[in-house]
Amino acid sequence: MKKESFYITTTLPYVNAPLHMGHALELIRADTIARYKKLADYDVYFNSGTDEHGMKIYERAKEKGIAVQDFVDQGFETFKQQIKMFGVSSDVHLIRTTDKFHEKAAQELWKRVAENGYIYKKNYQAKYCVGCESEKTDSELNDKGECDEHPGKPIQTIEEENYFFKYSAFGDKLQKFYKENNDFIIPEFRFNEIKGFVEKGLQDFSISRLKEKMPWGIPVPDDSTHVMYVWFDALVNYISTLGWPENEENFQKYWVHGNPTQYCGKDNTRFQGAMWQAMLMAAGLSNSHRIVVNGFITGEGGIRMSKTLGNVVDPRDIVNEYGVDALRYFLLREVSSFEDSPFTMERFKDAYNANLANGLGNLASRILTLSEKYLEKCPEIPERSDFSEYFAIYETFDIKKAMDYIWNEITKLDEEIQKTEPFKVVKKDLEEGKSLIKNMVLKLYKIARMLNPVMPETNEKLKKLIRENKKPETPLFARK
Repeated sequence: MKKESFYITTTLPYVNAPLHMGHALELIRADTIARYKKLADYDVYFNSGTDEHGMKIYERAKEKGIAVQDFVDQGFETFKQQIKMFGVSSDVHLIRTTDKFHEKAAQELWKRVAENGYIYKKNYQAKYCVGCESEKTDSELNDKGECDEHPGKPIQTIEEENYFFKYSAFGDKLQKFYKENNDFIIPEFRFNEIKGFVEKGLQDFSISRLKEKMPWGIPVPDDSTHVMYVWFDALVNYISTLGWPENEENFQKYWVHGNPTQYCGKDNTRFQGAMWQAMLMAAGLSNSHRIVVNGFITGEGGIRMSKTLGNVVDPRDIVNEYGVDALRYFLLREVSSFEDSPFTMERFKDAYNANLANGLGNLASRILTLSEKYLEKCPEIPERSDFSEYFAIYETFDIKKAMDYIWNEITKLDEEIQKTEPFKVVKKDLEEGKSLIKNMVLKLYKIARMLNPVMPETNEKLKKLIRENKKPETPLFARK
């Protein structure tokens, strides 16, 4: 029987700096959904990669005094190492916007949009935030004339002749699309924000830069004096990764019929939920199926993480000290699925000790110690378990709720041990005690199976210990 296809992608982080906690959140959540869909027997295409063009990259390479291509090559290698640290599936497809096939795809999309009458050229002046790689209106700047997302960075003034995208032509089309797809953006309050943004009226925006001023970009078709604006290039990765336009079979399978789902941060919603959708419409291509929007990871008191404030927690430090699944646990359960949430070392350690070391780790140790002592071998594991209720939660993308479901099962099993006291029963009635222990081992195995999408390393360790009927030689999660 032919499997149903499913496509999921993260946004592409720039390669000008190592990945931060927000990147880890997005990558781990998308990876979790990809793993769930594989368990549910879908043919999954999971896409991620790096954004390697634009002013931000160009200026950073100049600061370092190295060739831009060498700079992005180094950045891509760092990216690959970091996503491995986050436990991202090894079969993820990684695209770079400097890949030649991506460049050709971006140029092809430009040509189609131009042929359909949605690109024109004009002189203009605009304020531009290099940090956001986007134009800013006066209302989007603070009292100091700075972008709130990148304080301290001067706003540039661009004055030149550029190509423009007729974004203004897509207001009604987007509103119609939103009405026909009433769960297009999750959560609903983010969807309402985008609908409100589009209803106010869309403004055409520049989609090229003069090559003599900013040479690091994809050449505009039939005009070697211009390169593409970074967003107009980068967004195309979602389909170029599939081999579009040459590989029509892949495109149809995963984009047209694969319910294409995109994860992004809340600062990226307009680009994903409106700009990219208008670009697809302009090129005559089918739209995304769903956009899932994360909140920000903040410091204590809801203050955004900043190196200047000294409240940044590096995800690499967490993995090095506590392990990858400890990071995944915290980001998937202790962080809101959709709202902003703080990440502090105090919160992390409290959650780690309470729910991993004293919770799951202690439960597994108690059951497996009894099993190793009183059972000759692992009880027969059922080939399949009923996960329908658990799996249904993932379809809402509320991964925190799915994690709470698992920990509720952990709590119930722990309470069962307290109530039945198999460690006492087995001394009075060996067979009855063994029966209680077998039942608990099978329940622990079901919990281990449920960990597959969220904590894959622990999933494998725990299942192996159960099958071998061994207690852990070292704690699954050592108390810190």
